[in-house]
Amino acid sequence: MAGLQNAGVETLVLLGCGKMGGAMLEGWLAGGLSPAAVTVIEPRPSERVKVLAGEGLVLNPTSLAPASVAIIAVKPQMMGDAAPALMPLAGQGTVFVSIAAGTPIAAFEAMFGAGTPIVRAMPNTPAAVGRGITALIGNIAADERVMAMAEALLAAVGQTVRLESEDQMDAVTGLSGSGPAYVFHMIEAMAAAGEAAGLAPDLAMRLARATVCGAGALAVASDESAAQLRINVTSPGGTTAAGLGVLMAELPGLMTRTVAAATQRSRELRG
Repeated sequence: MAGLQNAGVETLVLLGCGKMGGAMLEGWLAGGLSPAAVTVIEPRPSERVKVLAGEGLVLNPTSLAPASVAIIAVKPQMMGDAAPALMPLAGQGTVFVSIAAGTPIAAFEAMFGAGTPIVRAMPNTPAAVGRGITALIGNIAADERVMAMAEALLAAVGQTVRLESEDQMDAVTGLSGSGPAYVFHMIEAMAAAGEAAGLAPDLAMRLARATVCGAGALAVASDESAAQLRINVTSPGGTTAAGLGVLMAELPGLMTRTVAAATQRSRELRG
């Protein structure tokens, strides 16, 4: 993977290879990274990881070789038990990138040393199909080279954005981290509304799912704003205008409260 090599990634350690870690691994491999450049620490490896171990990937070694970067992809509640496995890399020039929700940079500095380059990232579940978006913030030791390395790694599963402050991570969690669930629920609600209007359940769900996915793809592909795209499909006095008359009276306030609730819960979880 020329992009990763240009960013300084020669070898990497992946701590945790569940859905998100596995999605990133597949992105790196699809881009040309050799399985032999990857070490995975995972107590319950998938069959796919076991196959890759037969192709050169290092699985659950008894000791860690030096690595350019270590990706921490375990659940927050597993951090205390899992993170010590990376201690041999501390102070060895390794860049640490965490995608563990809720664990602040200060916690990793306490583990690995304040002078260690640490990047905290918040991806979301569409990363599993290469359509995620990840917000990143680094500590003082994470210079431009380190941030570019982290972006190159996370670009394997979608877009990346940099934050100005770690405090913004709670709002990112409330918006894009939790956001896919809001969209999935909207699909459910649209399908249920279609049923109520007289459509068969399977047909209503197919129409709702395809409509949301298609509109999202159009929003990504278009240079126009979301507001303008809405206007483009809304004829004055037409059916869309009638529907929006109901939705726009309630959705903005509802969405503001939804994101605010998730953001506040993120603050509570990190203490």
